[in-house]
Amino acid sequence: MSLHLRSLQKNTRLCIIGLLTVFLFTNPARTQVSLKQERPRIIVTADPELDDNNSLIRFLLYSSDLNIEGLIYASSQFHWSGDGKGTKWFVPGREYNRFGLNLCPCESWRWAKNERFIHDVVEAYAKVYPNLKVHNPNYPAPNVLQSKIRFGNIEFDGDISKNSPGSALIKSLILDDKPGPLFITAWGGQSTIARALKSIQEQYEFSTEWEAIKKKIARKVVLLPSGDQDDTYATYIKPNWPMIEYRQFRDGPNYAYGAQLGAKPENAPYLTASWMKENVLDRGPLGALYRTWGDGKQMVKGDIMDYFGLAGYTNEELKKMGYVVWMPVQPKGAWLGEGDNHTFMNMTGNGLRAYERGFYGGWGGREIGSGNGMDFSLSTSQDTSANAMAMSLSTLNNQLNKTGKNAPYPNFFPQAQHDFSARLKWSVTPKYTDANHEPTVKIEGPLTILASAGEKIRVNGAVSDPDGNAVSINWWQFQVGTYPGKVMISTPNSAQTEVIIPNDAVGGQTIHLILEATDNGTPSLTRYQRMIIMVRNK
Repeated sequence: MSLHLRSLQKNTRLCIIGLLTVFLFTNPARTQVSLKQERPRIIVTADPELDDNNSLIRFLLYSSDLNIEGLIYASSQFHWSGDGKGTKWFVPGREYNRFGLNLCPCESWRWAKNERFIHDVVEAYAKVYPNLKVHNPNYPAPNVLQSKIRFGNIEFDGDISKNSPGSALIKSLILDDKPGPLFITAWGGQSTIARALKSIQEQYEFSTEWEAIKKKIARKVVLLPSGDQDDTYATYIKPNWPMIEYRQFRDGPNYAYGAQLGAKPENAPYLTASWMKENVLDRGPLGALYRTWGDGKQMVKGDIMDYFGLAGYTNEELKKMGYVVWMPVQPKGAWLGEGDNHTFMNMTGNGLRAYERGFYGGWGGREIGSGNGMDFSLSTSQDTSANAMAMSLSTLNNQLNKTGKNAPYPNFFPQAQHDFSARLKWSVTPKYTDANHEPTVKIEGPLTILASAGEKIRVNGAVSDPDGNAVSINWWQFQVGTYPGKVMISTPNSAQTEVIIPNDAVGGQTIHLILEATDNGTPSLTRYQRMIIMVRNK
């Protein structure tokens, strides 16, 4: 069955939907990825912080959903290797100059000799790849991932003075002609990314190609940072490349250090030592590399900032031992942190399509501010003649700020943790029928439709489960569209339902409707599909 837009004739409806596709996913800043693109191109740049190690383990378990283009070692104000020539480095206000410390200028900072944590995680992935492939054939071969590993600008904090293998790879990917956005994460500092851009600037700035190159990069590159950890975004990228989209997120699951401190009651069980042991630590090579409190490990031997692996000591005892204790000790085996997850959890193929626009929202949160990627609402004339036009950018920004800023955000943490647990289970399970797999969710018909204020729309969903599990259904409104109120959904727990567009909806506003399906397997797994309703002008 298809969606029914009762006020439109079939041919007109198809024409309008076609125009909607063009307008909705096009804006002056960049051309957006097609709805059919399920594997976004993504680069990881990471420093050797222990939560980067943990985030990388989760990230590779989602490599089936992604097109991984780079796994790049990066420096930051917290970790840099030095040049091996005795050169000393110092930037005022860094952690070696805080907490009463005065430890630098120094030759390196919190960087292990022969650092290889990315290699270690990819090698662990290689050991479990035969099992992962059984559960999802889209997992990339280990040698493909290994070929993506590079060392970036790791010598000094914020140094973009010379090229590196990592910056060269990023440069080549930015300049290639493959379709769709290129998402570049910054789990550490952004110096390797900045160097890639600076190299492009140096090569093309005084050429006839420069304007075209700048426009191409503005359309293509999306930065996904964990803050500006070496100031290179503020000092180089933003001043020189202001049109590059820069997505930062809020309100999503707390994956960071200390997530258990003040966790919601429904989230707290997924942060305990018992849950971590059963669902993570005891699950093969990847689980064995995962860091938890009191696990006896350090990223760099003797690192006074890394006391997390020590067990059996109080905060005061650790301080007397010379450690900088900035977070209270937690029970042995408890959650430690995956602080960079928010940069990629909206990239996953869970059906929320959160990678398409920063404000769409997903398991990584919703964008801080509006960003450059706008959900251009459309309007048509009363005679439904397919006279579609984009709303003005300023009007849209105002609506987004009013509607999305304070709207309640769903708690996705339990679903994300269930999914993480299931994928780790896949990694140690050679038989498909011995593990649970996510349900399939589909909204029949186009995923962008036009409707008028006061109109009733019938929508049809279809769900199934590859394991034969029972699946519960829930339709709900994700309040990230530009309509500020709530819509009425007649039977939210049925595959077929009706949505009533409120009478106060204004032409050009958008309503985001989610079909959610959760199976009753162990652990239960959830998938979604998003439909966007565009309110027609009266």
